[in-house]
Amino acid sequence: MRRLRFFLALAATTALTLICSWHHPFGTQLPALGAFLSPFTGFWQNAEPIDALADLALSFPELEQPAQVVFDERAVPHIFAGSRTDAAFVQGYLTARDRLWQMDISVRATEGRLSEVLGEGTVARDRMQRRKGLRRAAENALKAWQHSPDEMAIINAYTAGANAWIGSLSPAEYPVEFKLLGYRPEAWTPLHTAIFFKSMAETLCFRHHDIPATNTRKLLGDALFDYFFPEYNPDQSPIIPESVDWPFEAAQGAAEVSEVQLSGLYEGELMPMPPPFIGSNNWAVSGDKTASGSPILCNDPHLSLTLPSIWYEIQISTPEYEAYGVSLPGVPGIIIGFNRDIAWGVTNAGHDVVDLYTIEWADEQKRSYILDGAAREAELVEERIVVAGQREPVLDTVRYTYWGPVAYESGGQDLAMHWLAVDELPEKPFYELGTFMKLMGGKGLDDYREALKGYSSPTQNFAFASREGDIAMTVNGRLPIKADQQGRFIQDGTQTANGWKGYIPEAHLPRVANPERGFISSANQHSTGPDYPYYYNGTFDDYRGRYINRRLDSLQGITVADMKALQLDNHSLKPEDALPVLLGLIAGRAEEDQWLKELKAWDYSFEPDARAPALFEQWFDRAYEMTFDDFKTLEEQAPVLYPEAWRFIELMEEVPEHIFFDRVETVQRERAADVVLAAWEEVVAGYEGQSWSDYKATGISHLGRIPAFSRTGLGVGGYYDAPNAIQKGFGPSWRMVVALGEAPEAYGVFPGGPSGNPGSPFYAPDVDKWAAGEYNTLHLMDGPGDKAVSPLYQMTFQPEKD
Repeated sequence: MRRLRFFLALAATTALTLICSWHHPFGTQLPALGAFLSPFTGFWQNAEPIDALADLALSFPELEQPAQVVFDERAVPHIFAGSRTDAAFVQGYLTARDRLWQMDISVRATEGRLSEVLGEGTVARDRMQRRKGLRRAAENALKAWQHSPDEMAIINAYTAGANAWIGSLSPAEYPVEFKLLGYRPEAWTPLHTAIFFKSMAETLCFRHHDIPATNTRKLLGDALFDYFFPEYNPDQSPIIPESVDWPFEAAQGAAEVSEVQLSGLYEGELMPMPPPFIGSNNWAVSGDKTASGSPILCNDPHLSLTLPSIWYEIQISTPEYEAYGVSLPGVPGIIIGFNRDIAWGVTNAGHDVVDLYTIEWADEQKRSYILDGAAREAELVEERIVVAGQREPVLDTVRYTYWGPVAYESGGQDLAMHWLAVDELPEKPFYELGTFMKLMGGKGLDDYREALKGYSSPTQNFAFASREGDIAMTVNGRLPIKADQQGRFIQDGTQTANGWKGYIPEAHLPRVANPERGFISSANQHSTGPDYPYYYNGTFDDYRGRYINRRLDSLQGITVADMKALQLDNHSLKPEDALPVLLGLIAGRAEEDQWLKELKAWDYSFEPDARAPALFEQWFDRAYEMTFDDFKTLEEQAPVLYPEAWRFIELMEEVPEHIFFDRVETVQRERAADVVLAAWEEVVAGYEGQSWSDYKATGISHLGRIPAFSRTGLGVGGYYDAPNAIQKGFGPSWRMVVALGEAPEAYGVFPGGPSGNPGSPFYAPDVDKWAAGEYNTLHLMDGPGDKAVSPLYQMTFQPEKD
């Protein structure tokens, strides 16, 4: 106990010192030091020794029947309840107990309320979040959910459970971040759950390039733009195999739309896009390819690596389902997981569902705008941003149009944003939460297909495998019907005819079941080949999907160990494609030193101790920068697009004399060989022999970016274009491998632990195991007395008697 308190004191003191001396992203609001340092109510009270854990019995009036929770040796909760609502209550209680500050700050960040607790430093961010319309989107979702009484009952029970924990806290028991920042937790609401759902939509489907694409085409001209920015990589290996036929025509052909002709460039500041490393892998192999004769499903979502983790590991057992997997703190149920009959996993689809439209105002006050030849009144919403330490709120007016909120007002031309995640949802029997609840209780392929019917956003690639032997993949969500090229560029917002022409029917979504090749997979690449009857655009990966498909196609007699190895595979097709071209261009011109020899001998695997990956990455990036220095010059005028890596490789190989290899800053005329050689010499001159892991410097930051609560210097390999897609602060946030046989054989790991308390031994116990490529065995317990698990402690939840 004494040692834990010492380390917690050291961490908190370090954190406080940094806060006092560093202008951090949370602003400058500090807690009262006396309260924070108090031995009775301050951070000292957050020390959590492992020997203090003991069985506990609680009673609550919200419960219908008794429920029991077994915490295994890793403190993962296994819930056994008599009904789905009782299970949701317990899940809400436990999640709030373990992750309350994460739940609170995540919701505040999404809806634009950080300044209430962090001060003036986050006002600009809060203003931006409100201009996205995320709170309104959550309100629309909550309104739609009222049509699904079963889902609302579960959400309300989860909310009641979270609030039961919150209501039990004294200030001494608040999580340390509340004490550090000097505020107290507020009650959880169903709207908060809806906001959390929308936070995932923001992370996964807010990426759009309408402004830079429009500027780039205007600067380059149509021909050069089309040359540098083709929509489809010919080497792509799509999610749905190209051998799949489409036995339908597009339901409603979208007419051509009017693209806007801006008089100049759009020079306004862009809203930050989700990081490019956000992605995932999932796949399933049929029993025909496995040693056991049963399917194996794998999933590893690539997201920001944080402490606490975005995932909360849990088992939930009721009469309706027995499921194990990971949930999102703030959302009931299990998002990625398995039961005794099926397993499922998700990756991001990458479709562009954010379109920007010009707004022509009818008056100087911007109260009405022109639509279809007439003035239409805009809805003006006054946003009041409360700021800690200030008496008066900051006011901002968001204007809502037919298209959506006016998100951009700084570029000389106001732009409204039509984002699918903000749209009102149609009435359905069930929605996203219902999808995951149905998967938790699913028995086979038909249940999987039925479960996906309620899902809208963000569009995901749902992988599936069953004990019966089926495997399937569906690109699932509410996808707009677009005209050719629609959504790539800013569009004319004065005509409603320029909008989407409805949504792709559920029966026409890209899908495949039990393909002849014996596996299904997705890694954020294109959903289909170019022959799919509907147009779509977006951001798609060019390398991981190709490599995973190549490996799965070559493997036979597959075992769980093989699938773990593929998740941990550091091989990338990017250097496999690029390095021979780079080396060929400098052959005979560069000195044959030890660095060049290491690169020539390299096997394209980004191993932590290797030096070749660091050399390649720097060389490729510098050659790219030198080649496209013209784009850097253009970017000084306005936001622009840059060509994709695969197009750059193709350009070096096929058109090495292209004028774009001529550098802006030199007098002489360069070719590809000159640029590549200059980049190599520059890199080698500055290279100090660091390994790939040192160069990459992977770390896992605390959600509040408090260094003392973070883990840095993880000596790991991986690469964003390899299956093991680990970067500096992004990567596989949960690895799961499930073999479906007579009983599920499951393994998983995430870099963290159940607790969000930095003073707990369960805060980050699996970071090193994750970094080492090790897995935990996932036990789907038969009941509270299952001897396969050695309980750490147990909790009993009883209905409160009158």
